[in-house]
Amino acid sequence: MNKTIVVALGGNAIKQAHEKGTSEEQFKNVNIACKAIMNLIKEGYEVVITHGNGPQSGNLMVQQEAAKDKVPAMPMDVVGAMTQGQIGYMIQQTLQNLIALEGKEIPVATVVTQVVVSKDDPDFEDPSKPVGNFFTKEEAEALAARDGYVINPPPGKEYLEKKMAGYVIKKVKPTGDRPFRRVVPSPDPIRVAEAKAIKALVDAGTVVIASGGGGVPVMEKDGGILAGLDGVID
Repeated sequence: MNKTIVVALGGNAIKQAHEKGTSEEQFKNVNIACKAIMNLIKEGYEVVITHGNGPQSGNLMVQQEAAKDKVPAMPMDVVGAMTQGQIGYMIQQTLQNLIALEGKEIPVATVVTQVVVSKDDPDFEDPSKPVGNFFTKEEAEALAARDGYVINPPPGKEYLEKKMAGYVIKKVKPTGDRPFRRVVPSPDPIRVAEAKAIKALVDAGTVVIASGGGGVPVMEKDGGILAGLDGVID
């Protein structure tokens, strides 16, 4: 049985800080990474790939905000799933092409991954993960007045519904013109909902791309029913 190796690609390796983040730029970066991954595949490793999605999620959230007067904005759990699909597609297609150039037939698949978290995680009472753009004090107050965000709420159960929905803005820098930023919960992961599916694919010889961005945080209700949450798995 071949050894299994997990390769983690940072979101900033896919969209670098100095880049605009066009699909061409990201495909180019993915191609560089996938050439290194291809060497592992040729050495006989079973490969599982995971990746960050910070820059991609940030850009997509800006798009949601900018277009919300024309089309409905998607919540953060859906944005996370969208970036898993986007980046997974880029890695998947690039690896498929590199495998084809080697004359090999190795399946590659992306699994949009959900990660179960506890509804009692303390980070829901004091969200800690900054996401999206920075705001001035005036912009933060305008968002609070228009969309119902809460600014600098105290830790605890006060405003819990807003906190769990990601409607919190905090001052994340002590100085500067734009010190405010949206923050969302970053709960600890309990288990990967698709773990059995991922294992089955790996056991069948598939190169698997999974848990992009840490996975979409979900809460498990009675009877195993899953529901997405606005948050980030770090």
